Amino acid sequence: MIDKKISPAIKWAGGKTQLLNIITANMPDCYNNYYEPFIGGGAVLLNIRPEKAFINDINDQLVNMYVQLKNAMEEVLERIHNLDEVPCTKEFYYSKREQYNQKILSGEKDAQAAALMIWLNKHCFNGLYRVNSKGLFNVPFNNRVKGKSVDESNIRAISDYLNQAKVNITCMDFEDACTTVSAGDFVYFDSPYVPESETAYFTDYAKGGFSLEDHKRLSKLFKRLDEKGAKIMLSNNDVPLVRELYEGYKIQSFAVKRMINRNANKRTGKEVLITNY
Repeated sequence: MIDKKISPAIKWAGGKTQLLNIITANMPDCYNNYYEPFIGGGAVLLNIRPEKAFINDINDQLVNMYVQLKNAMEEVLERIHNLDEVPCTKEFYYSKREQYNQKILSGEKDAQAAALMIWLNKHCFNGLYRVNSKGLFNVPFNNRVKGKSVDESNIRAISDYLNQAKVNITCMDFEDACTTVSAGDFVYFDSPYVPESETAYFTDYAKGGFSLEDHKRLSKLFKRLDEKGAKIMLSNNDVPLVRELYEGYKIQSFAVKRMINRNANKRTGKEVLITNY
């Protein structure tokens, strides 16, 4: 198995890179299968690299990126390299954003869509992934004209891990992604967060967003899996609703930096790590 450090291929809202040490220190010492129903950028998965993993997300283009890095990594790298050979002017960025959105509209999930997703993530404002009500990517240009969009050796390491381990990749609702969880398995939930305040709008990473009802549904699933004998960890904002939904479980609070908040004065906050063990 790969022994080098592996970083996510893309920056993602709620990415766990800065909390990796805390998360890994609080993981169970042993478990059977690893489940991550909200894979996002995959920082935790790529840090611990379990031998048997079930990763999932509702964002079909994000899932396609993982599928393509597993099955067509060379083509993805070649397409990103070709994009990087052209100076990224404002016009070029928006033409590629439009091309990517056409992929979304047509439902095309291929190596080109994955390459565009990774490339746009490096050239869009603050590395946000956000879609509008139609499900189209709408983040503006970050004015970065030149530079490599990827670390090729890191992309190759991601692909090597996805191929060498038994990693099952799915695109479905988080509840459906957990139907095969059994006693002794470990599940890490890193869902879209409950907003910190009434005015803190949560940017949608998938069409439809993640509602209050979804958070209630997730807490009920947490309890069902607990009763099954699974080991569960969950991350979220440290807000009263979250503490209420998971009352009775172990709740730890940590200070974090919010690197993609549009307001630089609001780039600090508190998050909780909730476990049933």
